[in-house]
Amino acid sequence: MRRYIYKSLFICLFSGTLLTLGSCKKFLDKEPATDVDPTSFYRNFYNFQGFTEELYNCIPVMDKREYNNMWNWGEEEVNSPNGKNELLARMDRGDFWISTGYFLDGPHNSGGDRWNHFLWSSSWYGIRKANQGLANLSKLTNATQEEKDLIAGQLYFFRAWFHFELACYWGGMPYIDTELAPDVTPQLPRLKWQEMADKIAADFKKAADLLPVKWDDTEAGKATSGYNELRINKIMAMAYLGKTYLYAGSPLMNKVSKGAATYDLDYTKKAAEAFGDVLKMVENNQTQYKLVNFSQYSEILRTNGQNGKMPGLTEAIFRGPAYNGPDGTAWSLDKQYLCARILFDRSWSLYPSANYANYFGMANGLPINNDNSSSTADAESGYDPQYPWKNRDPRFYLTYAFDTQRMVLGNLGANEGWRYANLATYGGTDEERRWSYRVPETGSPTGYLLIKFDPVGFNKFDNQFVSHHIHIPWMRLADIYLMYAEAVAIGYGSPSSSSTSFAGYTALDAVDRIRERATVGKFAPKFRTSTAAFMPELQRERAVELAWEGHRFHDLRRWLLWDKYPYNIKTAIEFDRAEKVNFNKVDPKANKVLNIRDVVIIDRKYTDKHYWLPIKRTDVNIYPGFPQNPGW
Repeated sequence: MRRYIYKSLFICLFSGTLLTLGSCKKFLDKEPATDVDPTSFYRNFYNFQGFTEELYNCIPVMDKREYNNMWNWGEEEVNSPNGKNELLARMDRGDFWISTGYFLDGPHNSGGDRWNHFLWSSSWYGIRKANQGLANLSKLTNATQEEKDLIAGQLYFFRAWFHFELACYWGGMPYIDTELAPDVTPQLPRLKWQEMADKIAADFKKAADLLPVKWDDTEAGKATSGYNELRINKIMAMAYLGKTYLYAGSPLMNKVSKGAATYDLDYTKKAAEAFGDVLKMVENNQTQYKLVNFSQYSEILRTNGQNGKMPGLTEAIFRGPAYNGPDGTAWSLDKQYLCARILFDRSWSLYPSANYANYFGMANGLPINNDNSSSTADAESGYDPQYPWKNRDPRFYLTYAFDTQRMVLGNLGANEGWRYANLATYGGTDEERRWSYRVPETGSPTGYLLIKFDPVGFNKFDNQFVSHHIHIPWMRLADIYLMYAEAVAIGYGSPSSSSTSFAGYTALDAVDRIRERATVGKFAPKFRTSTAAFMPELQRERAVELAWEGHRFHDLRRWLLWDKYPYNIKTAIEFDRAEKVNFNKVDPKANKVLNIRDVVIIDRKYTDKHYWLPIKRTDVNIYPGFPQNPGW
């Protein structure tokens, strides 16, 4: 496990670092003369790396910080009715203040406990520590140039990354690039988004110039060879440089910076070039990263029965430590996506919305229809509302459980009626209602179950959880391909364009690469003619490929779609079966249904203020130049 949770060779020195920053208890009683010289942390590479290691433990964990974790705030999922006071349900009602008590904000602690890592407080702490390290780089005299570069590169990366993540949720912030005395209240103004992005980009560039592609290939990295997988490298810095520019050029960020609710082409071109540099290296096998085979697709996000091995394979670009690993998964995630009353004894659960399931198109690559509706037939795509789960995108079947699908493999005893997902419209006879997966309050309100993290067999009857480990990367390679496609198509005006850094590799090449891996048809000719035709299909592709990975909340906001129909609604499907089903024999994909229809169950009344999260009142009262976000 130590390769995954940063118990490095530097752990003793790391503990000393924590002492200087007030993050843990004092050493055992000692004589005053034995106090640690504060300059010792910077004396040589091993000491300085021990100091730097704490920054990794400032990275928050989105997927298992609490007993119940909700990090997907787009239109992906719905609380069951008796979870109406949980975070997601309250955010659906516009109560974004609830976010200040979740993984975004709380007291920072740099230890290995998943409960104490919050984006707001950990980011500011990490920024201060990075600045402290950069201010003391001159003290690193007993080191090679390579070692100095490794330390500096990590510090620049983390300073940029923490600022970037703060800006994504709360908007432009002061960019703190000097070490501030702990007893001095800063008076720095909040910057416009693009002003901040320029400073973030400058630090990511410095990091990329200083860091190697692979730590194992460096002399310093050989001391921890085989355990450097999560250490910051050149590819991470280059990828985040591209993401910074893409976000800075997106309509929301351009609107708050310059007043224009359109893309800024200069920033999107810069993004295309940065992503192009990364993908050129990937496609030429010059990095350790590559798209995994579709047979291993699920292992990007989860592993099971592998002694707690962290998922990700060769596709995870940037991940934080896996605090509490499988134990955190077992207590935080394994139960919240199962049908509450039936598959686990739980009062409420999270369920995938039907409107999001409709983004998953057909195996031939076409969307199910033009209006993203469950009830509309489409001869071109082959979608038939009487057979709504037939010939769908293969990723659909790795994500959703649907009506008549087998959910329990082993013995059910007197509960045999629960073996199959009974997701037709709730009603009928008492016997039918008894075995329904849509029972009011605790059952699925949407007509779907999510199996992306918990496949069939993960339930209280089969109990197939064996060192099950879910860990969501902050960035993975497929995301880079899709961001490259967006940046090129927008920045250079056509999906047939390419960046100059990766000449000839077009936006269409990048997105078709993702489709090809998923064994899905390429973009149809009608989506290849212009950027206007290309972008909606690319947005749908991002929704499918990156589902439940924390991206949709940011994507809808930066595209200025957050408060627009149909992105502000969540729906259920209602349908009847065409005939009485023999569950033992029916093929769920060929299950014939009648009267399928979409029903709006949540209508989110968002306004301009909901594009940014509110800042805790105690923080906005620190000094006059640090105002609250508009509307809060």
